[in-house]
Amino acid sequence: MLQEIRIENLGVIDGAALELHPGLTVLTGETGAGKTMVVSGLGLLLGARADAALVRTGSTAAVVEGVVDLPPDHPALLRAADAGAETGDGLVLVRTVSAEGRSRAHVGGRAAPVGVLAEIGERLVAVHGQADQWRLRQADQHRALLDQFAGEAVAEPLSRYARAHAELGRVRHELQGLRAASRDRALEVDVLQLGLEQVEAVDPQPGEDATLRAEDERLSHAEGLRAGAEAAHAHLAGGQEYAGESPPGVADTIAAARAAIGGLTRHDPSLRALDDRLADLGYLAQDLAGDLGAYAADIEVDPGRLGWVQQRRADLAVLQRKYGETVDDVLEWARRSAARLTLLLGADDAVEELAAREGELRQSLTEVAAELSAARRAAAERLATQVTAELKHLAMGAAVVEVSVEDRGGEGDARFGPHGVDDVEIRLAANAGGPARSVTRAASGGELSRVMLALEVVTAGAGAHDVPTFVFDEVDAGVGGRAALDIGARLAALAEHAQVVVVTHLAQVAAFADRHLAVAKSSDGHVTSSGVQVLEGEDRLRELARMMAGVDSDTALEHARELLDQAGRRRARTRQPATRAR
Repeated sequence: MLQEIRIENLGVIDGAALELHPGLTVLTGETGAGKTMVVSGLGLLLGARADAALVRTGSTAAVVEGVVDLPPDHPALLRAADAGAETGDGLVLVRTVSAEGRSRAHVGGRAAPVGVLAEIGERLVAVHGQADQWRLRQADQHRALLDQFAGEAVAEPLSRYARAHAELGRVRHELQGLRAASRDRALEVDVLQLGLEQVEAVDPQPGEDATLRAEDERLSHAEGLRAGAEAAHAHLAGGQEYAGESPPGVADTIAAARAAIGGLTRHDPSLRALDDRLADLGYLAQDLAGDLGAYAADIEVDPGRLGWVQQRRADLAVLQRKYGETVDDVLEWARRSAARLTLLLGADDAVEELAAREGELRQSLTEVAAELSAARRAAAERLATQVTAELKHLAMGAAVVEVSVEDRGGEGDARFGPHGVDDVEIRLAANAGGPARSVTRAASGGELSRVMLALEVVTAGAGAHDVPTFVFDEVDAGVGGRAALDIGARLAALAEHAQVVVVTHLAQVAAFADRHLAVAKSSDGHVTSSGVQVLEGEDRLRELARMMAGVDSDTALEHARELLDQAGRRRARTRQPATRAR
């Protein structure tokens, strides 16, 4: 619920703080005191369009701030969290409008688009003013309101309908895609088959391109590799003739060096250590000479093998130019293409299966749509009866409400919308014997507010509310006397289930409040300003007396006491046992 609203420099209000509580809160004050500015400020906080004219004269900006307390799983809080808001200690919403008309919004301490405020506001507060009955002015909201009232009786078939509708849409999309691509599919099959045949003919092996590249390099330079290895062997081993010469070998040279110092090593440990190192060199030279000899013997000059390797590399290169940079890439392409080819070749079977599935889903959708429509029609009768009864308590005793549930008709897919085949419209016959028309065309502004109040009271009793706070701006316009008491009682009944804030001119309505706030206007002769204060005890009696008689005389105060007593007794009689929403 809303815990607090703070307003600065908005219209005639220079600064006001409204601490809101559960139950019914009324806001009263003299004409021109600024009650409308409170509602306007709330509208700004909930994402309404900004107007520089709302900024108090002489101020640079108007600021409205609200603190909201919601359960962790409430949709408004989840939307705020999606926007990056901090919500640990309650959700703080801020709207700033500059004198130049620029607007900024903050949600939970983070800057956010004004549209985010509007999305949160729709989940948080339902504002019902004479010019702002959005739930009744939007056709889809008539259906949503009926579905909320119906509860599980509609929710269960609607859930099954939604699943079937979504599945049918998916199947139709896939089926249309397969049918539309039949010619392209045939061409793709030919391309894939040709490519796979080419790959199969060459039969590349993983890593073969790298292996062949190394073998090609070795075979192409076989003569040079063998000659170099033999020369290196001769230089190391010595005693062998190579290229007409018998070069001294490294091994012989090392042996001669050891012989030169061999008889002297016993005289000096340092020289003995050097002799050990010469011995190690001799062993290494002999081993390396043996390895070079074996390498030279293994080098094979085979022009036939070289030709085969180069041709094989050329065959692989053809595949690599078309299907991948490496042989492994070519093999991966072949794997994917084989899977794709299998899918395409089975597409005709898939079309038949999807077409059969489409027929099954269409039949299922038709059946569940009929079940859903029947549940809505049954709920529509109950809703119309209960709202009509409520209107008798709201100075609209001759009015009759109808809730029309009609099949929208049409052929094929056009008939089946995401929420069923029904067009739902709440209609009102405002006068006895008159035709029932769409409620937005048949009711005046004040009547529209009362119809909305009746709907909210009825749906509250059905546990169908999806917002925790309701705001009514002059719902009592054009009524008085006993009818005003009835309106106050119905607002109090709604407040048993939700937080309700009412702007009113009637003491009969204000007498039912759990908390009474008054907007007071003051002037220093140059500047007029307004503020908000909580009224209790004698202060509340004086305000009720002013609202009834224009003065707070002893007689008016006595009437105010009687009015409070009467409202209290009436609330006690009609109070429902359910725990009031907190």
